[in-house]
Amino acid sequence: MNPTVKTVKPINDFMLHLCFANGEERLFDVKPYLNRGIFAELQDVALFNTVRPDGLSIEWANEASLSPDTLYMSSVNF
Repeated sequence: MNPTVKTVKPINDFMLHLCFANGEERLFDVKPYLNRGIFAELQDVALFNTVRPDGLSIEWANEASLSPDTLYMSSVNF
C-alpha cells in the first residue's frame, strides 16, 4: 500500500505538487486524465484549483478524485 496524501497544491500546466505521509514530495501530471469523464471538467482552471486532500487522497469540488496508489505510482520526485 502506498502512502496517503497530506497536502496538495495545484501548479502550472495541470500539475499537482503532492506531499505524502512518508515525507516524499512528488509531482503528478493530470493532463492525461483531462479527456476522461468527470475529469474533463477540470480543464476549467478555476475548478482544477479547488483540489484538496480528503484524508486519504485528493478530491476536487466536482467530486472527481484519484486513488493514492495512482497518485504515488504515476508521479515523479519533486
